[in-house]
Formats: sequence, C-alpha cells, structure tokens
Amino acid sequence: MPEIHQSIAQHYHDRTKYHPETLASKSHNLDWAKQPVPFKEYKIGSDFDLKPYLQETAETVANNPDSQWWWRLSQLLFHSYGLTAKMPSMGSAVYLRSAPSAGGLYPAEVYLVSRGTPLLPPGLYNYQCRTHSLMHFWESDVWQSLQAACFWHPSLENTQLAIITTAVFYRSAWRYEDRAYRRIFLDTGHLLSNIELAGNMSDYRSHLIGGFIDEAVNELLYIDHEQEGATAVLALADLLDVRQNLPLGITALPSTTETNYPSISDGELLKYFHLHTQISASTSGKLNLSTVQPEKSLEDKYNFPFCEKFSTRTTPIFWGEHLSELSNTIYKRRSTRAYTGDDLSFDELKALLDFTYQPQNYLDQNLDPYPDYFDLNLIETFVVVSGVQGLDPGCYYYAPKAQELRQIRFKNFRRELHFLCLGQELGRDAGAVLFHTADLKNAIAQYGDRVYRYLHLDAGILGQRLNLAAIRLNLGVSGIAGFFDDQVNEVLGIPTDEAVIYITTLGKPR
Repeated sequence: MPEIHQSIAQHYHDRTKYHPETLASKSHNLDWAKQPVPFKEYKIGSDFDLKPYLQETAETVANNPDSQWWWRLSQLLFHSYGLTAKMPSMGSAVYLRSAPSAGGLYPAEVYLVSRGTPLLPPGLYNYQCRTHSLMHFWESDVWQSLQAACFWHPSLENTQLAIITTAVFYRSAWRYEDRAYRRIFLDTGHLLSNIELAGNMSDYRSHLIGGFIDEAVNELLYIDHEQEGATAVLALADLLDVRQNLPLGITALPSTTETNYPSISDGELLKYFHLHTQISASTSGKLNLSTVQPEKSLEDKYNFPFCEKFSTRTTPIFWGEHLSELSNTIYKRRSTRAYTGDDLSFDELKALLDFTYQPQNYLDQNLDPYPDYFDLNLIETFVVVSGVQGLDPGCYYYAPKAQELRQIRFKNFRRELHFLCLGQELGRDAGAVLFHTADLKNAIAQYGDRVYRYLHLDAGILGQRLNLAAIRLNLGVSGIAGFFDDQVNEVLGIPTDEAVIYITTLGKPR
C-alpha cells in the first residue's frame, strides 16, 4: 500500500522511473500483431477536402475570401499535424508528421469544433492527416456544451473554432507500458507548439485551456474514456476578426490531490492515473476556479555566488519573409539519429535558447510575443555542455529571465550522458544536452495531481521550439523521454525532489 502522504502523481512518477538494475527485467517483446494503427477512422460522416489548398499560396487566394479562409485552415492543420513523409518499415510504411512522436506512435488525435461559420457547418470534425481532410462526424451545435465544460473560458466567448487534442492511450502504451503517459503528454506538447506557431502563419491565435471537465469533453467528442481521453482545448481566435481578439485567459486549473488510493497493478497505472488527474463536475466547485493565477517568479531559481555566468543575448533567428522558413522547417523537421561529436558554436546554442525561451524577440518577425504555456514558472532548464566552443565542459543552469548560463558543475559528462540516456550514443556524441526539470512536490501543491500533465505539455512545447530552431540552423536534435531518472539528478547535482521531465540532445548531425 502506498504511503498515505504521497500523492498519486508522485507515486506515478516514482514508480515509472527507469533504474539500471531493473530496466532489463522490465523489457518486453513487442507483439507486432497488436501494433496499433496511428489513425482514426469513421464509417459515417461527410468529408471536407483540404488538399487543394496545399498547392495554393497566400497571394493566389488573396482576392477570393472563401478560398483564403480554407487556405488558412488548411495551412494551420497541415503545419500542426500533417503528414510530411512516408518511410518504408518492415514491409509496410511509417508516416511521419509535422510534430514528432516517441517511437513514431502518434497517440494524439486532433478534433476541430465549429460554432458554425459561413463555410464550415457547426459540429465536430476529426482531422484526417492521411488525406488532409476534415471528417464531419457530428452535425449538431455543441459550442455551448464546450463552453460549459471549460467553465465558460473567456477565449471561447466570441471565437468560432476550437481544437481539442486527445490521447489514444494504447498507441503509446503498446510499446512504453505505464511510462507511456509521460511520452503522451510530451508528444502532445510538440503538437500544441506547432499549432501555436502555425497560427502565426495563418492568422489564428490559439488560446490554451488546460482546465476543463474531462468527462464532459470526452462525452462531447463521443469517445470511450477507457481508450481515449481529452488532453487540451484550444480556442482559435481569428486575427482577421477584431471581435475575436480577446484578453488572455487562465490556461491551467488545479485538480484535487489524491493520497488515498489502492494498490495498482502494472499495466493499469496509466489509465488509473489519467482518471484521477481529471477535473470533475462534482469537484470543480471546491477548486476556486475563478481565482487561480500562476505564481509569477521575478527571479531565476538558481544563482550560486560561485557561478561563472555567460550572457545568451543574441540576434534572433530569421524565419524568412512571411515566415516562409518556419513553414519549410516544420515540413523538413526530423529527429536526428546520430551526431558526429563535433562542437557546436556558442552562437548556435545562444540562438536555440533565444528562440525557445525569449518570445519577446518574436515581435519583429510577426510571431506572437506572448505564446501560451500552462505554467512555465514550474519548469527549470539545465544544459550539460560536452562540446560548445567558448564554454568549458560541465553543467549549466539556464536563467531565462537574466538570459544567461550559470556554470554549476565542472566536468566533461560524456560518459555519464551515454549511460543515463539508456546507452544511446546521442547522449554521448551531442555537443549539448538540455534537461527540463520541475520541483514536483511544489508543483503538486499548486495544481494538484493534474499538474503532471501541465509539466509534460510545457516541456513538450519547449522541446518542439528547440527542434525547429535546431533544424533551421542545420543542426541535429533529438528528444529523449527514456532515461535513468535518479542518475540524471546526480549528474546535474540537483535534489531528488526536482523531477526530470524531458531531455533534448543537440549536436552536429552525422
């Protein structure tokens, strides 16, 4: 029986850690006959084809308002989760998408909710990425139900479209078992980052909504909550309609914190944890939903007096006229499989950090300088440098408010990185390895067990920005969600309360 004072989020995190002495015994042979299909199919519904608009440009549709509207929606969905490549694999094909996914399993689904526009009837749509189309599977107006499920969030008041992301649990759990929950929300964070950036190219502003009544959203989408669950709601404000440009709303709401739970068997932990991080209609009244605000930190967390400090202020990455290079980068993004071991330049590392953490520099390039996160104050960033010109090897804390790297450990950790990344050469050969961490106990105190979702979503959003910045600079990049948790804390020299959320390796691609 778990200790009574440990919340289910802490229990899940501790129980899904990888340990060197037990990982081999936990490995299982994949049943390829049961490999999940990463696409959803509907037997009934009407199809809205978006493919013709992929061949158009903003200029060619400028004089036709209807074509322009469809072009914008087509661009938004394609750059968010569209198919970008077809790769042969074991006698079949693997389809790659604009957002990365652990193991190419793509557990996320994208739904579009229409309030009813002159061109898109009210109801529910599923984005069919294989055909780049929208499947209209429910034709009734559900907007008020969505508003009620999201506690009448102000960003849904005048908008006409919304996106709901869900997770089909088995797609990821088939390979990663209970630890798949971590990957599901990191993958969804990648997707949310793409949606926000794609909105900049198509004149939409996405407003993140993480606090919603899960059961109500699941019922609205007609999904089986045992197999699939809602993960985020995004109101899509049309920037060409001034009525839809609303003030920012609260993105993250708390859930309860559960400490009284039974013994949960392996294979059941993921679904149990998801169910018990939900906000329900019966508990929402106890949560003070209208008064919740993220705690604003005015200073960076770590500032030891012995730290040598290196400014990361730099010239922002150029994304091309009308963000053309952002579009190209999303299209050609791939996870790097091997690095040469050559050094990165400090300018390259600074540019990566600037794009990922300094959105105030976006304004000059028509990017939103205030992108949504759930609560970025909970996330800390460490960079282990193995090969960066101008920086000694060691571990650095990245201070985003001061825009500087602060060296806190002095050693070349290549061998340790190779080990803690489960023997992946990516860790050994990278020029720099970036770690996202969070004080889990403090985060749970603020948001309850649901914060585990928010932490991984935010880390995934940051990770996707790192991905795109690296590809734009012709660098290699690969996210790693499988690692020896406690050994990471030892290398970074941080307390065990600081949970490791995500790792991103950066280097020269082989």
